[in-house]
Amino acid sequence: MTALTLPDIAAQSNAQNQPRLDFVGMQQIALPVLLDGKPLDCRVDAGVSLDNPGARGIHMSRLYLALEALEQRELSLPAIEAVLHQFLQSHEGLSQQAHLNLRGELLLKRPALVSPLAGWKGYPLELNTRLDAAGFHVELQLTLGYSSTCPCSAALARQLIQQQFVDDFAGISLDHADIIAWLGGTSGILATPHSQRSEARLRLCLDPKLQRLPVRQLLNNAEAALGTALQTAVKRADEQAFALANGQNLMFCEDAARRLHQCLREQDGLLGFNLEVVHAESLHAHDAVARSSWNWR
Repeated sequence: MTALTLPDIAAQSNAQNQPRLDFVGMQQIALPVLLDGKPLDCRVDAGVSLDNPGARGIHMSRLYLALEALEQRELSLPAIEAVLHQFLQSHEGLSQQAHLNLRGELLLKRPALVSPLAGWKGYPLELNTRLDAAGFHVELQLTLGYSSTCPCSAALARQLIQQQFVDDFAGISLDHADIIAWLGGTSGILATPHSQRSEARLRLCLDPKLQRLPVRQLLNNAEAALGTALQTAVKRADEQAFALANGQNLMFCEDAARRLHQCLREQDGLLGFNLEVVHAESLHAHDAVARSSWNWR
């Protein structure tokens, strides 16, 4: 019996010219890679444009197989660019633009502020890349959490404490021990500032010539600029140090956005950025938000 050739429906020509499609491909492909030497469980979107008006479809299996070049290897911009070139080469005559987007969560072990404890913290990230006639385009998105203490509530709490001190010791001669005892009690410090868990979302246009993805450096610099990164494993000494850090870094959302803006402006390898900070208010039922950008399209 003569073996029949398997049909390739996608390769069939359309009888009539059809409109161009911006993206045809697959999404949510599982792909294990390495980032900064650590495993990163990615979900990948891979696709190309369909520019040939007479072509019915693309060859999705060719895109899928090209991703093998990234499997279990250090994720780098040169490696991603090579895969995008492979996407276009395998669709010569069909496509003029290739896309590769990766999403995952980088786990970094973070030390406690004072004690020898340490714990793992997750940082969601997304890397969106494109190759076309204009060149190689790279956008990195990072999300990091921090604590923010309201400067207004801190000032109001201090005023109440001052007033309580006046009420408790009016006309009374004080010595050092009396003041220490009052400060350590519950009747004197009757008000505290309100803090909230907050989030910074960074969209960064990277220089496509970077050899390594500066994810850890970007996260470290951003957390240092804010001064109140969320903690993992802690003892009481760490919790006290965290309270101190919050007291020394009182922040409206405007303050946090400006700190991050300045931090990113000093970062090498960035062509532009767009950032957003969200303070999940503990006073209000709504969030406080600030945004800033530089050289953003």
